[in-house]
Amino acid sequence: MDWKLELIVVPVADVDRAKAFYADRLGFKVEVDTTMGEDFRVVQLTPSGSRCSIALLHAPGSAGEVQGAPGSLKGLHLVVTDIEAAREQLVTAGVEVGEIFHMEGGQQAAGPDPQRGDYNSFLPFSDPDGNMWLVQERKKDPYADAAANA
Repeated sequence: MDWKLELIVVPVADVDRAKAFYADRLGFKVEVDTTMGEDFRVVQLTPSGSRCSIALLHAPGSAGEVQGAPGSLKGLHLVVTDIEAAREQLVTAGVEVGEIFHMEGGQQAAGPDPQRGDYNSFLPFSDPDGNMWLVQERKKDPYADAAANA
């Protein structure tokens, strides 16, 4: 049986502000934008090339207990084939980003991995609510292989 991760809830305080950040600055595709009553709205967006979407959710009350507080999500990873190009794209879009780093001898070191090994170069940024993301480099796109073999 396949188990596919298709949606991650990202708790936000202001759905319009978060939607503008993810759609306009990061280029995520808006899939759904729906309201269910006065206090419940969900916007589903998908990163370019991804098979997993995020759902921006502001749901006060008991639904908010399930989703977590705005800004409480930490460590989501976006995978790219060129970490330096990804950083430049984010900076050009006006996103505040940290510096690229890699792991060396169990320690964080400045710059991309000198060998450009898969999953060893990182770039941090946060959304307007403080949800923290890491961009991670993998030189070969695993979805390209899957599509070619389908």
